Amino acid sequence: MKKSFINFFLILKNYCENQHFKGWDPYDGLNSQLFQSIPFLKKSAICRLIMIQGFKRFPFNLRRLALIPKEHNAKGIGLFLSGYCNLYKAVMKHPEWKDTLGDPEGIRKQIEELAELLIAMQSKGYSGACWGYNFDWQARRLFLFPKNTPTVVATNFCATALMDAYEITTNTHYLNTALSSANFIINDLHRTPYKSGFLFSYSPLKGNDTVFNASLLGARLLSYCYKYTHNKEYKALAEQSVKACCEGQRKDGAWVYGMLPVQGWVDSFHTGYNLDALVAYQELTGDMKYNTYIEKGFDYYIHHFFEKDGTPKYYDNQTYPIDIHCPGQLLITTFRLNKYDEYRDLIKKVANWTITNMQDKQGYFYYQLKLGISSKTPYMRWSNAFMFHALSCYILNEK
Repeated sequence: MKKSFINFFLILKNYCENQHFKGWDPYDGLNSQLFQSIPFLKKSAICRLIMIQGFKRFPFNLRRLALIPKEHNAKGIGLFLSGYCNLYKAVMKHPEWKDTLGDPEGIRKQIEELAELLIAMQSKGYSGACWGYNFDWQARRLFLFPKNTPTVVATNFCATALMDAYEITTNTHYLNTALSSANFIINDLHRTPYKSGFLFSYSPLKGNDTVFNASLLGARLLSYCYKYTHNKEYKALAEQSVKACCEGQRKDGAWVYGMLPVQGWVDSFHTGYNLDALVAYQELTGDMKYNTYIEKGFDYYIHHFFEKDGTPKYYDNQTYPIDIHCPGQLLITTFRLNKYDEYRDLIKKVANWTITNMQDKQGYFYYQLKLGISSKTPYMRWSNAFMFHALSCYILNEK
């Protein structure tokens, strides 16, 4: 492990720990205490949409002025938890790294604290453990997702993080909480028929029922639950989602974002999500018949979203805006698919490009780079928790 690289990870780690893992989010505009104090504004869907998109798109951070507090975000905590689990495994694998990355017992204590926090942040009133976001979110189609509405995306990252924590601590409370999330997937999410299978919905509410990556993350979580329980229903339902999404793959290996005409783009990190979920299904259920879809999808991914100099692209036909998820997901996807050694040179170029262009001297990572003025607000969930987890995968891969 090159010392110069680990230093950049450590300043990110120090920044996040000093912030106690709390921060702002691209979509937290409705958490403004000023906005919430004006009844006619907070009741207007148009005003809510303007507020969210305004804070998300404006290149300068006005959140302090708008009295938007830094808070914990469940998905962010889940990503941090998985990241610390990776650090624990790396130190146990390479004891000589403990002076740099931390003593195993200290890392284990952090894992336990984050796991307990995550369990306390569950959304209430659903069939099983599930998690949402710490803000109201106004969709462009004027549909409101209230704060803490659980999503399949957040629940996947949180539940599998608790499983990671269980593997290290053997605390069955973590595992049992995570396994109960299968009931949320099965009982609370809608299923939209598609070709030979179906797509899981993004949330229990109507809307976003046609997104491939969301459905596959539901299948991924059921596959993890199957690993521990061998419940045949989990495997059968996961395969229905996998089958539908594989049949939705284009002949060239790409996936559009979703089934609706307005969801026809092909982007980098959601493609990575799809690949990660498919590999998890195969590894955890033993059903290997979808491997050709994975290989074809990865070939499209690796050849369409990264320039030779390491510049990551957002879309397959457009570079900007360069979102921090784009380089981060490469570190995760190559780790999950065991492609790290094969693409080591590209991975290092992308990692170096990202550190050079998207990491602030304070340690945090920027949200997006644009052709014009870029947003350099330190978003905890979207940018820093995601990169913490991604870089922990990079570290765990180092010889």
